[in-house]
Amino acid sequence: MKFFKPKFWDQSEISFFSIFLYPITIFFKLLNLIKYLTIKPQNFSIPIICVGNIYVGGTGKTPLCVELYSILQKMNKKPVFIRKKYRAFKDEVTLLSQTGIVYEEKKRIIALNNAIKNKTDIAILDDGFQDLSINKNLSIICFNEKKWIGNGLMMPSGPLREDISALRRANLVIINGKNNNNIEKKILETNNKIKIFYSTYKPKNIDEFKNNKVVAFAGIANPDNFFNLLKENNVNVLESINFPDHYNYSDKEIEDLINKAKKNDSYLLTTEKDWLRINKNFRKNIKFLKLKIEIKNENGLVEEIKKFI
Repeated sequence: MKFFKPKFWDQSEISFFSIFLYPITIFFKLLNLIKYLTIKPQNFSIPIICVGNIYVGGTGKTPLCVELYSILQKMNKKPVFIRKKYRAFKDEVTLLSQTGIVYEEKKRIIALNNAIKNKTDIAILDDGFQDLSINKNLSIICFNEKKWIGNGLMMPSGPLREDISALRRANLVIINGKNNNNIEKKILETNNKIKIFYSTYKPKNIDEFKNNKVVAFAGIANPDNFFNLLKENNVNVLESINFPDHYNYSDKEIEDLINKAKKNDSYLLTTEKDWLRINKNFRKNIKFLKLKIEIKNENGLVEEIKKFI
């Protein structure tokens, strides 16, 4: 589903809309409980590292998967990516396939079995934390420090796919952003065995845009992350334009954006995920920001990974 994230999801106080929608949230909680009680996880012959979240979107799962692939290769492993097939999320698949082999099926179990038949020795399960049919060796949960858990409620009252209590099933947490003692305390109160690491986004081609004018647009879960990163790196952002997450741009919309940038004698700039969703005929007129995720204390993370695989 493509939609703008409601603002009340991230408000510190519980809003009228959250209360109004809470009966639906209770229904989803009951569905989750039934899943936990009835689904038996299946074991596999290779280690499985799950990268997931409980906050819906914008937590940095995809770039972390790419970084994990590199880490595992340095450990002399032959990793692959495992994903559930979603027609709307082809941008993420394309990004992963630029790094390694992606196995994608309607059921992740089928994708895993296909990968094992082809002699892979470890799997990175992208966005599979809520898939209880797979027994994971290591579960890593991603958070964005600025968004954290929003108002703390499950959808549709809030931005969570599961309650924070779901962290009891996790082994590691990676927070994208600055060190935050309050967040760490809340995590450890839920699961005192969890190890917490931090990550930051490092733009690889930012010098191309520094001190230049840009019209920026994004159709991602947390577009402010992108816009703020540009401003923090001295990019003169004339206008920031939001679209829904995983948005499929029409040719007319892209033509209007290109004309807007030309009128302002500026670059038209977007994220790599958005760029991949744009008609190829227009891509030469649009720049994208190349990002790499950097893990603080990466050596510590590597040692934790070794314990589980």
